[in-house]
Amino acid sequence: MTSSLTSGGIRDAARFLEGRVRRTPVEPSAKLSERLGVPVWLKLECLQVTGSFKVRGAFVRMAELSDAERRVGIATCSAGNHGKGVAYVARQLGVPARIFVPKTVDESKYRGMLALGAEVIRSEFIGYDDTEAWAREEASKSGRTFLSAFDDDAIMAGNGGSLAVEVLDDLPEARTFVLPVGGGGLSAGFALYAEEERPGSTIVGCQLEASPALQLSLERGEAVTRLPPVETAAGGLEGGIGRRTFEILKSHVDAVALITEAEIVDATRWMLAEHQYLVEPSAAVTVAACLTGKVGRVTSPAAVVLSGRNVSLETLQRILR
Repeated sequence: MTSSLTSGGIRDAARFLEGRVRRTPVEPSAKLSERLGVPVWLKLECLQVTGSFKVRGAFVRMAELSDAERRVGIATCSAGNHGKGVAYVARQLGVPARIFVPKTVDESKYRGMLALGAEVIRSEFIGYDDTEAWAREEASKSGRTFLSAFDDDAIMAGNGGSLAVEVLDDLPEARTFVLPVGGGGLSAGFALYAEEERPGSTIVGCQLEASPALQLSLERGEAVTRLPPVETAAGGLEGGIGRRTFEILKSHVDAVALITEAEIVDATRWMLAEHQYLVEPSAAVTVAACLTGKVGRVTSPAAVVLSGRNVSLETLQRILR
């Protein structure tokens, strides 16, 4: 299964999103610049309208729905942020949305989806992959169109691609890009656009050490689409990678940083202490890669993507303790 994603399609997605989502700022990080020895900026996608980048892909993908598909409604599976983005867009478009989530979904994300008017169904599974398999079966029974959270060209164009357009426009000097990797929707779209528009760029993918789908896929030469579930505060990083996203990442990612749960927790606290920004654990993985040195030797100005802020008070309290 290959992707037909192009930089032209990404630019179209970015233009479509103008006025529909927030163009999030970049901010220099003196501490990370000192640590890495190069200028470092943070892409504050944690300030996005739904609290994460996922609303970008939701808008682009749901704009493609036919009138008949909109009437019947859509179904999707989400660890939280994709579902919140879909719920936000569905309410604007008047599309019935049914969102399946793992039983371990972060409570703030769960409540956020409900508040936006979506039907949210909690599964009996703790992992994303098992929940998605069940969600696809249920969507097929109901006749609803199933929206992938990451393995879709429109999702990649919106989630990672439009983000890359903004970063490259705002930071013409940046040549190193530090990205979170879960299913690959952000990292694949971003990496494709960055490397085509700025040849010679370095792409570092950051993921959970306990669920290293990208690293395993690179080692095996094929997409590892399912992994055993793991309990983690960084639910957006858990599970397998997409086949389409891996087709892009296998030739566009230069390094993979594997980050432990403890390092992610430390990085979440560090962001609060040093930048006074609340980021969710899934987003803190990129900062953790920089703080631990697992990002590798950085020789060019760097942009570090902070993908979201949606974390429950209960999880935050555990992190701060």
